[in-house]
Amino acid sequence: MQEHQISFLKRLLAAPGPSGDEDRAARVWRTEARTFADTVYSDVLGNSFAVLEGSGPRILLAGHIDEIGLMISHIDDNGFLFFSPIGGWDPQVLIGQRVRLLGRHGEIIGVIGKKPIHLLKSDDRDRATKIEQMWIDIGVTNRAEASELVNVGDVGVIDAPVYELRGGRIVSRSIDNRIGAFTVLEALRLLSQNRPAARVAAVATTQEEITFGGATTAAFSFDPQVAIVVDVTFATDHPDADQRQWNVVKLGGGPVLSRGSANSGRVFRRLVELAEREGIPYSVQISPRYTGTDADAIHHVRGGIASAVISIPNRYMHSPNEMIALSDVEYAVQLIAAFVHSVNSVNEFIPVDE
Repeated sequence: MQEHQISFLKRLLAAPGPSGDEDRAARVWRTEARTFADTVYSDVLGNSFAVLEGSGPRILLAGHIDEIGLMISHIDDNGFLFFSPIGGWDPQVLIGQRVRLLGRHGEIIGVIGKKPIHLLKSDDRDRATKIEQMWIDIGVTNRAEASELVNVGDVGVIDAPVYELRGGRIVSRSIDNRIGAFTVLEALRLLSQNRPAARVAAVATTQEEITFGGATTAAFSFDPQVAIVVDVTFATDHPDADQRQWNVVKLGGGPVLSRGSANSGRVFRRLVELAEREGIPYSVQISPRYTGTDADAIHHVRGGIASAVISIPNRYMHSPNEMIALSDVEYAVQLIAAFVHSVNSVNEFIPVDE
């Protein structure tokens, strides 16, 4: 991956964008998209579109740009902030974390506090702390001071910077699923250098962590015939991973292809054939009931869309320190580009009698 792509990824990961308030991250994405896409625009739900025009089938590449976060629910007399989660947090990872709140006049740093272990009764020490037992301390002394900086309803994210680790790995908050939005735009960048016949839209969708609303409206408005959704999935190459349920999925082992539910069997088989032809490593995870991704919303829009999920293996999902291998992203970009070039007609994915 080239230096300017890494720089773009770092800017994208650093921008706060919890579900329902994705504007900052979306602006970073659209600014980069304008350097090579034919058309770049957004819609009323905040979805961002980058389009390569073509006369062939319409193909949607979707990766959601929102992340889990926090929303202020109450400010007490002493200026402490109480909050509710945006998306699915394990409350234990929040204790003692620094947060970046998107306040009235800019970003505010705070600390998530709870009663210290020294003051807990022995029975309470073994119990998991609930979010209702935590607060955010922004260093003020009363409600009036706090209210000059933040309001009830303001949102925030964990204050966790991006780090590059050994072996081409990165660690950051917001990888779920800023990396999906990054991957689909990088696939479009690659396609812009060798243009397909298809009309292709990369879309950074909103609100996946809470409603799937962005994916639904994006698919309805672009009206694709085929869709590839890029998200993260559970890596199983760490202690206590359940490989019987989630299969063998390794960082650096290539993208993960999802099988079942919202995934079109014909699109899945095409992806497998292309990966094997191009020498792209991959693994498979099953989704027998639902994928838990934007594909669940996209595949039944209008008259139905032939859809598939390609995932990036991710360790420590929904934490301040999610970890991926950049090589998996590069392989996913190559596979998506190969797939787009392979599609000549939407009829290829419609079941017919032999």
